[in-house]
Amino acid sequence: MSTLTTGAGRPVITAWSAVSSYGIGRAAFAEGLREQRRTVADLGPEHGETPDGTGCVVPGFDIREVLGKKGTRSMDRVTGLTVTAVGALLDDGDRNRAVGTGEGAAFALGTTTGSAQSMMDFTRDSLTGEQPFFVDPARFPNTVMNCAAGQSAIWYQLKGPNATIAGGRTAGLHALNYSRRLLGSGRARTVLCGAAEEFSQARAWLERRSGDEGDASPGAPLGEGCAMLLVEPHDPDDAAQPVLAELVAVELGVVLDKDTRPALVSCLRSALRRAGVEADEVVAVARSGAPGREGRGEADAVAEVFGEGGPADLTPSGLIGDTGAAAAAFQAAALLSYAADRPEAAAVRIGVITSVDRTGTVGCALLGLR
Repeated sequence: MSTLTTGAGRPVITAWSAVSSYGIGRAAFAEGLREQRRTVADLGPEHGETPDGTGCVVPGFDIREVLGKKGTRSMDRVTGLTVTAVGALLDDGDRNRAVGTGEGAAFALGTTTGSAQSMMDFTRDSLTGEQPFFVDPARFPNTVMNCAAGQSAIWYQLKGPNATIAGGRTAGLHALNYSRRLLGSGRARTVLCGAAEEFSQARAWLERRSGDEGDASPGAPLGEGCAMLLVEPHDPDDAAQPVLAELVAVELGVVLDKDTRPALVSCLRSALRRAGVEADEVVAVARSGAPGREGRGEADAVAEVFGEGGPADLTPSGLIGDTGAAAAAFQAAALLSYAADRPEAAAVRIGVITSVDRTGTVGCALLGLR
C-alpha cells in the first residue's frame, strides 16, 4: 500500500462528471462501467453515411433539448457535449458551482482539432455556394479549435484563464499538466479540466483513411463525449473539500523511432521514480486503447513495467468506444469510479493513466485515489 499523503498545495480532483455513450452525468458513466456494458450500436440517418454504420454515441443527444433554445441555434456537437458536461459537473453539488465559477476559475480543454465536421461543412459551403462569402457567419466560430472552451466560459461565467490544448489521445494529459501549472503558478484558483470529442461523419472517414493500411487488428468503434474534472490545490484547513484523488505525477514524451513501447516505458518509469512510487503499489491502469501498432505498443509497455496480471485493467475503450481526444479524461473518470466503488479508509491507492497517439506523443499520469 502506498505511503503517499496528500499535502497542502498539491493539486487534487474534487469532482468530476461525464457525457458519454452511457448518458449524461457521473452516475450514468459509473453505472455503465460497473455493469461492463458495451455501447456500440447501429447509427441513425442523422449521423450521415459512415464507413461501417456503427458507433458509440451519446444516446438521444439533442443540443437544443438538453441546453435549451437560447444561444444554441448554431452550436455544433462538440461544443454541445462540452457545455453539457461542464453543467453536469457544476450542478452536482452546491460547492462545485461556488468554487468552480467566477474569478479565478480556469478552463483547460483537450481536443484534436475541435470539430472536423464544422470545418468541412463551412469550407464546403464556401466552395459550393453562389459566392464564396455566401456562408452562415453564425457557424464560423465552430470552425475554430477553441470554440467549445470559449462557449463554456461564457455559459458558466468562468473568468480565469481559458485554454484549448490539441494533442489527440494525449490531449487530456496535456490539459491535466497545464492545469497543474496554472495552479502552481497562482494564475488560477480552480481549474475545470477535461477533454472532448464528437462523433461525426467527417471524423469517421478521417479515422478510416488515417489508419494503418492492412492492419489486422482494428481498434474499437468510434465513440464520443466529454469528461470534466474539477482540479484545485489541496487545502487541509477546508474540511468541506472532497478529495477524490491527488494528481501525483504527469509525464509526457515523444516517439522518435516509431516504436511506442520504449517511449511509454520511459515515461512510466520516470513518473514512478519522481513520485517515489513502486510499480507494485499500482492497483489499476487505464490505457487509451489506441488502435493499431500504437495500441499494441502501449499494452506491451504496461506489461513490461507492471507485469502480466498485475494491476486491474480499467481501459474503457472496449465499452464506450475510441473517444479520441477525450480518451484520457474518460480514463481518469474510470479510475475515479473504480475508487468510489472500493472505499478504503485512510488509504491512498495509485491509479495510472497511459496514453499514446499516432502523431508520436505518449504520456502517463499517476493519481492517488481516495
